[in-house]
Amino acid sequence: MDQNVILIIAVVAVIIVIALIYFAVSKRRTDQLRSKYGDEYDRTLEAADGKRDAEADLAEREKRVSELNIRPLTPAEHDRYLDRWQVAKAEFVDSPRDALGKADDLVTDVMKTRGYPVTDFEHRHKDLTVEHGDVARRYLDGHEVRERALADDANTEEMRAAMKHYEAMFDRLIDDIATHDDRTVENA
Repeated sequence: MDQNVILIIAVVAVIIVIALIYFAVSKRRTDQLRSKYGDEYDRTLEAADGKRDAEADLAEREKRVSELNIRPLTPAEHDRYLDRWQVAKAEFVDSPRDALGKADDLVTDVMKTRGYPVTDFEHRHKDLTVEHGDVARRYLDGHEVRERALADDANTEEMRAAMKHYEAMFDRLIDDIATHDDRTVENA
């Protein structure tokens, strides 16, 4: 066999192997992102100009959040926020719309205390999807109902479900409490 033919076959074989590795790595990355982000992966894909842009958006979120100084709540902060949550829940009976507003403000306050930037809802939601993808969608759903409630376009049952969505996000955010050792390291 001619050496040029052997060289061409070898080059084609190398290109095929590289392509297979690329596609395997790409599929693995997609599977990891789908697993981590769940519904948010599909939502991001739908809003993007293709899979590459969607996955780049998710990777950018991960990078941005990894650079934040997210910290657990102190036990005192945890207790204070838990008390505020109980007040917001109790208010729901008399004023569901106001209770939703307090729930939204409370989630935002907890995020700010923990070290998340809280510039606007879209960025808050995106940041939460990185570590809390399973409940971040519920937070988004709750916020959408709250916006509709402000326009008198949500019924009490929808607002009750929204309150549950906020509670799921709130519970996740206050779940991380600093231990005595964590506080000692922070104060050192």
